[in-house]
Amino acid sequence: MIDVLVVDDDFRVAEINSAYVAKVPGFRVSARAHTAAQALATLERHRVDLVLLDHYLPDESGLTLVRRMRQLGHHADVIMVTAARDVATVQAALRLGALQYLVKPFGFTGLRAKLEGYAALRRTLDGVRGSGGGGEAGQEQVDRIFGALRTASASPATLPKGHSAPTADLIRQVLREAGGPLSAHEVAERAGLSRSTAQRYLKALEQSGRLRLTLKYGDTGRPEHLYAWAPAH
Repeated sequence: MIDVLVVDDDFRVAEINSAYVAKVPGFRVSARAHTAAQALATLERHRVDLVLLDHYLPDESGLTLVRRMRQLGHHADVIMVTAARDVATVQAALRLGALQYLVKPFGFTGLRAKLEGYAALRRTLDGVRGSGGGGEAGQEQVDRIFGALRTASASPATLPKGHSAPTADLIRQVLREAGGPLSAHEVAERAGLSRSTAQRYLKALEQSGRLRLTLKYGDTGRPEHLYAWAPAH
């Protein structure tokens, strides 16, 4: 599980963001904080992998908190979730190492995409570490690491009329977690959709270039269509 610290001065917003996090498989909220001081105290007491951090805090800014975290040796990753949208703040967040920047207001789908991107980054890092090489990475592995967040959190291409983004996201998640190509019937079962609905979305996503279609020939001679998620490069 990925342990998350939610930091927001607004108690209600912190609760909403925590509820969003809890809905994403593989994530759990280990604590909430409403000031920078509370956040630092939490980092001292609890294991935290990821901080969802608001910029506007009552005692100091979120970016100042990130700087202090690093000075104190706290290596938790940071995703900014804030109403601050001026370019100077965004640029400062980049320079301080924030992995993502999500502008308020946002819904569950927006935050889920960022969290899934972060989870993909961790999987990629684990894969590179597990591939040998004494903990070193070649250029191909480095490119995979730097591309993981962008690829996984990119929203699907514009869908045709009558298609919903949440359903497309569901199919995307099923295919990403499958570990191999799936048929329309298998996608439908795993996503809890009818086969016709699954086929309709698979066709749209394949035409947009986000899915890779392969054909599997059996004894009958009629090929079976298999779909796999095609990460953007």
